Amino acid sequence: MSFDRFITEAISPWMKTGPSPNGDIVLSTRIRLARNLDRFPFPTSASQESAQTLLQYVRKALSEDEYQSVGALEFLNMSDLSANEKRVLVEKHLISPYLAEKSQNGAVLLSNDESVSIMINEEDHIRLQCLFHGFQLNEGLVLTNGLDDWLEEKVAYAFDEKRGYLTSCPTNVGTGMRASVMMHLPALVMTKQLNRILPAINQLGLAVRGIYGEGSEALGNLFQISNQMTLGKSEEDITEDLRGVVMQVIQQERSARSSLMRSSKMQIEDKVFRSYGVLANSRIIDSKEAAKRLSDVRLGIDLDLIQGVSGNILNELMILTQPGFLQQYAGKDLTMNERDIRRAALIRERLQLETE
Repeated sequence: MSFDRFITEAISPWMKTGPSPNGDIVLSTRIRLARNLDRFPFPTSASQESAQTLLQYVRKALSEDEYQSVGALEFLNMSDLSANEKRVLVEKHLISPYLAEKSQNGAVLLSNDESVSIMINEEDHIRLQCLFHGFQLNEGLVLTNGLDDWLEEKVAYAFDEKRGYLTSCPTNVGTGMRASVMMHLPALVMTKQLNRILPAINQLGLAVRGIYGEGSEALGNLFQISNQMTLGKSEEDITEDLRGVVMQVIQQERSARSSLMRSSKMQIEDKVFRSYGVLANSRIIDSKEAAKRLSDVRLGIDLDLIQGVSGNILNELMILTQPGFLQQYAGKDLTMNERDIRRAALIRERLQLETE
């Protein structure tokens, strides 16, 4: 597979699988495992020589076989990529910001449909993640556990009988698993109910972060909810705890949407169509305003106020209008003003295609 495919298409194939469970609110599900190899220094303390040895060892071990339906994995060495190419992979959630910016001798193995990403020499030796459309924790857990078993047949993990899998960060010790869902919660934001819900979620041992995880901003009313505890619970317990909370948030978001449509339907319609009008006609727009307007349009689609526009438009344009993608299409670095002009033009073109 050509590397260009990974950085020229905003929508990964796994995102095009059609209707998904609770897909109007939960955009995606991710299961991530942190693993380290026995008898190798952890990446945070490894020399460049040791990190390079680990990289070659893992690459050889994983290139000798394929895992069931996942198929062959494409190897991408971070040292072979430009800063902007790595930025695009971060924007598509295929690699972490840490791997792109801080990793020594880092690499990633990607499946054909981009649903499986195995990062090497990130904060841990191996960060395995599986991505699914909509709310699919069970499916994510099954695939991730299968891949984990496949990996463990090829490499020896650093494991302690009492503590579980050993990781660079103490918060990942135990299962090493982070399960997360990306949720679109515009009604809870509009009604200010989210300010009350977030502290309750945190008290249950879950974290709420922005679109790119820890330290990132919640653009476009998109929030990532994930477990914080990995020690003392099984993978099944972690996903069930997350499932219970997410289902409650889904119900509250649906209730808030229904309430807004009963009490303020005209105002909601005005908000949705104003945003659609801005996106369809703007000649310059920054990333924050674009995210806000796209969130409004996606809400309008989900409430059947806007007809004939794909619900995937939020997923697609939230990635396609990020700085890395805009510069990749331009084939050069752009100033902030140039990016804002190109972003507006790209959104206009995309909306016009939807209505043709």
